[in-house]
Amino acid sequence: MQIASWNVNSVRTRLDHVLNWLEHSEADLLALQETKVDDPQFPLEPFLQRGYQIHIHGQKAYNGVALISRTPLEDVRMGFSAELLDDAEAKELGAQKRVISALIDGVRVVNLYVPNGSSLSSDKYSYKLSWLSCLERYLRAIQTRDEPLCVMGDFNIGLEARDLPDPDRLTGGIMASDRERNALKAALGPDLQDAFRLFEPNSGHWSWWDYRSGAWDRGRGWRIDHIYLDETLRAVARSCSIDKQERGRIQPSDHAPVVVDLAWDFEDDEEMED
Repeated sequence: MQIASWNVNSVRTRLDHVLNWLEHSEADLLALQETKVDDPQFPLEPFLQRGYQIHIHGQKAYNGVALISRTPLEDVRMGFSAELLDDAEAKELGAQKRVISALIDGVRVVNLYVPNGSSLSSDKYSYKLSWLSCLERYLRAIQTRDEPLCVMGDFNIGLEARDLPDPDRLTGGIMASDRERNALKAALGPDLQDAFRLFEPNSGHWSWWDYRSGAWDRGRGWRIDHIYLDETLRAVARSCSIDKQERGRIQPSDHAPVVVDLAWDFEDDEEMED
């Protein structure tokens, strides 16, 4: 089973890119972030015509997440409050559409668009830290069900120095501050680990290149799009890669897809339970 994550920075603007990528990939499930469209205006029909199952949780002009699957998804849940029923903060944070999860072949996939935070002095930074704290409670609630767990998305955090193009300059700033990194590590806990780092220990591998700084032409990106796997799924992970060529297309998203390949299917899941 292949699972992919991609911040498309507007699904309507990048619709042809997404459809073309799906046609040429082997992804069973594609998780989109920053779809930037209300649910009634989401371009469903092109995906349905091609036989995809799709679930959306959108917001006009901002945010928005979606799951596009070759096989039916089960138990689709929107927002933090789907797990944290009595958590008032989870409901408040749910006003921004950033969280969707579902079961595919017995695996719980969680698709996240983590807030950017803007700057360390911004109210958006405080919001980001509150959001990550809520993410910790949300993931712990999911883990009580013992479902194999894959958490993916645009995390807007370079978790380690090797995820930054210039760690000496960037460490401590927005998306690389200690408070953000520690909050994400707390949310992930001891069981969820970075799938990409299972296979590639070195720096120089980026998933996001800022439009504004000419980062693509200079080869100066960040690795902020991640896929995290629990122990069960790490045992069957075969590869994890960044499809960098998508960033080089005409009018691309500023992010590239990240893909994990798992030696997993429904039959294997049933055998593990027997």
